[in-house]
Amino acid sequence: MQVKEKNAVSELVNTVGKENILTAKEELIPYMKDASYIEGIMPLALCLPKNTDQVSDIMRICNKYKINVTARSGGTSLTGSSTGSFSGVILSTMNLNRILDMDISSRYIVCEPGVRIDTLNSELRKYNFFYPPDPASSRASTIGGSLSTNAGGLRAVRYGATKEWVLGMEVVLPTGDIIRTGEYTLKRSAGYDLTALMIGSEGTLGIITKAILKIEPLPEATARIIGFYSDIKSVGKSMDTIKSQGITPIMSEFMDLGTINSIRKAMGLEIPDYTKFLLMVDVDSPSEALEKKIGAIQNIMSKFSRDVIVVRDQKRMDEIYAARKGAYSALLEQRENSRQLVVIGDVIVPSSQLADSLEEIEEYVKKDGIKTTLFGHIGDGNIHANMFMDNTEEGRKKMEKLQMDIAKVAIEHNGSVSAEHGIGTEKNLLLYEEYRARNSLYSLEIMKLIKKAFDPNNILNRGKIFYEPD
Repeated sequence: MQVKEKNAVSELVNTVGKENILTAKEELIPYMKDASYIEGIMPLALCLPKNTDQVSDIMRICNKYKINVTARSGGTSLTGSSTGSFSGVILSTMNLNRILDMDISSRYIVCEPGVRIDTLNSELRKYNFFYPPDPASSRASTIGGSLSTNAGGLRAVRYGATKEWVLGMEVVLPTGDIIRTGEYTLKRSAGYDLTALMIGSEGTLGIITKAILKIEPLPEATARIIGFYSDIKSVGKSMDTIKSQGITPIMSEFMDLGTINSIRKAMGLEIPDYTKFLLMVDVDSPSEALEKKIGAIQNIMSKFSRDVIVVRDQKRMDEIYAARKGAYSALLEQRENSRQLVVIGDVIVPSSQLADSLEEIEEYVKKDGIKTTLFGHIGDGNIHANMFMDNTEEGRKKMEKLQMDIAKVAIEHNGSVSAEHGIGTEKNLLLYEEYRARNSLYSLEIMKLIKKAFDPNNILNRGKIFYEPD
């Protein structure tokens, strides 16, 4: 530890309290990893503030000594966003985990960033309300992390991503200053929208310490329609046709045979032998209208698939939903050995481009020769290609080539290299490729200027989003 680092840690302990700072190596090792395959730097310390003022003190001290700070909540990032890329401290918001206020008539809830999404919804269900953004990791992921990555999830086809559900927030800047953005109202036209700027910024502009979130009444009667397919293009055509008919599902998920096999037992479904792909679509409506929607989707699916079933029992629907949310964990069990890693892709294309994009991605998977499974939120065009990477230099190079090939498919079909996982350190070269292909590299320069305005000493989550050599 350098002298300035020792002085910074000492001042953090004296200011925030020894009980809120961890410095022992064995306690810090777990914070070198998140849910991604990327390993970060051993942190100098782990800071566990209990309130906004302590977050402010930590940032003020670190800014003074120019110590890097990486924000972290549930540690479920799939792109390395919540691990340190440079020597510095980890600031965990897990002790900021209170629900502060709720107004059902105005349809908002106020909470701290360490509240887990499932915990928030458990509270809201008491009032027949819910918070719609629903990433697969909702049991572990937090509000702070989902805001920082603009998380989407299984219900994004109907409800959109996180940005659609945030009214305002409290943020501590790298200087230690505290700002408040937005209001408790649905409409506001009062200067630049700093709330929107913070969402998806991956902890590079400030530390979110409070959020005002919109909430929604729980859906009425729901049902799940499941179709079994022998080819990927028919899955894309089914979804495109459903949306073209003016039907907006609550959820629409697809998965290939590799994914199906990993969760087959948990889903408890009879899978026809010919099946190579599965499409699940959820709809809601009052009972009479619901049957009409079910019938319309059955008719569309039947044109492209050989078998279609309907699940109406809520317990069975919950079991299947839980199985789908556990797909990534289940895929880990399919690794050839414990050193093999699973890297989750996250591209997105417009719905009209889905069928062709999926077919092209399949071709690249065959060509590049890496074991890969496909699943995703097909209703909003979000495709997750899950690559089984040998943890060697050659294995990493092969994975990165396939990752770039898939990214270029998305770009060529007017999509993006990242739908909901963020950029982190994993995708900064993919991000560059997206803006280069759009002839808009100056947009990245504008982002860097914004970063510098908020964080002149470049201490906050350094190395994320933008490529930055050592």
